[in-house]
Amino acid sequence: MCIFEFLTFTTMEYSSHIGNSKLPKVETTIFTTVGNLARKHNAIDLSQGFPNFEADRTLMSLVNDAMQHGHNQYAPMQGYYGLREVISEKIEQLHGHSYSPEREITITVGATQAIFTAITAFIHKGDEVIVIKPAYDCYEPAIRLNGGIPVYLQLNAPDYKIDWHLFRQKLTDKTKMVIINTPHNPSGTILSKRDMEQLEAILKPTNVILLSDEVYEHIIFDGADHESASRFPGLANRTFVCASFGKTFHVTGWKMGYCAAPESLMAEFRKVHQFAVFCVDHPVQRAMATYLKNASHYLGLNDFYQKKRDFFLDGIKSSKFKYKPSQGTYFQLLQYTPLTKERDEVLAERLIIENGLASIPISSFNVANRNDYMLRFCFAKKKETLEKAAEILCNLN
Repeated sequence: MCIFEFLTFTTMEYSSHIGNSKLPKVETTIFTTVGNLARKHNAIDLSQGFPNFEADRTLMSLVNDAMQHGHNQYAPMQGYYGLREVISEKIEQLHGHSYSPEREITITVGATQAIFTAITAFIHKGDEVIVIKPAYDCYEPAIRLNGGIPVYLQLNAPDYKIDWHLFRQKLTDKTKMVIINTPHNPSGTILSKRDMEQLEAILKPTNVILLSDEVYEHIIFDGADHESASRFPGLANRTFVCASFGKTFHVTGWKMGYCAAPESLMAEFRKVHQFAVFCVDHPVQRAMATYLKNASHYLGLNDFYQKKRDFFLDGIKSSKFKYKPSQGTYFQLLQYTPLTKERDEVLAERLIIENGLASIPISSFNVANRNDYMLRFCFAKKKETLEKAAEILCNLN
């Protein structure tokens, strides 16, 4: 008798599952929305954080060489050891903290996967995670997917500085993790040594885990230092440092990053990592290991992007926009109140449709979409692109 005679096939009703979404309030990201609108209207795109110029051909040749030499199968789960080793050396040279390449560094699919994995490894239902707003939009969905509760500390325009007294008040016995981001996207501010020392002192009597998003670690201006969490012993012993080669080397499409953390934290991180992605693009890892040995490839980025920032700001000095020069990242906030009092989403849409220039409204990153009358512009663009954008901004009335 055929086995299929005993099976009854029915049409599955999926609506009940959809109605029970794990992320019911998550809609299309502002980056997708703005990007689609920019393409539709053929606008100059200073919205999303990616360069429109090519990466170093030396790096691309190294990837090709790795492929030609047969490095096309799985890399080790933790990442190619040679890359982990050079990352360890880089961190020790810059910040004075030694991470074991074998036990404390993992190569990831960009910083976003590192952030998601760290949250997933430790956040349980009911755990509170302090999120400093405005914040990049990948933190909160990861927290909620794992049953955690985001607890917001909203920063105020135009300085976007942390009030550590208010921060302390957000800590409870349910606080499991704190997320910081320096240099900060979208504001372009940085956390100072004093900021990090205050955070270190506040967290000292707790067992709170710190997740430090440092994807713009090598893009910081005006002679300032990047105060990595790894510089501070009382932070390094509780911190996941998440970083991105995509941002550093103009190859955001490669989705290549890393995470450094103490062995006890990293062991749990890798339990999630191995079943989420297992490993990361092998030939790119081999190339990065060689490319990173020349420190000028990343230490020169501060001057490279500061020149772009200054060129952009010089181009808009006759405009009606107000601004404080970005301290880090490749983003610049422009305050537009001398021009109009409309909501930032409205102005951003109008700029695309009527003027052919795309930016990101900052309300998308604030608690309850608070309007700070700010737009974020990416200056990781060719000179001619920045010139055209500046001309548009200067002609707005």
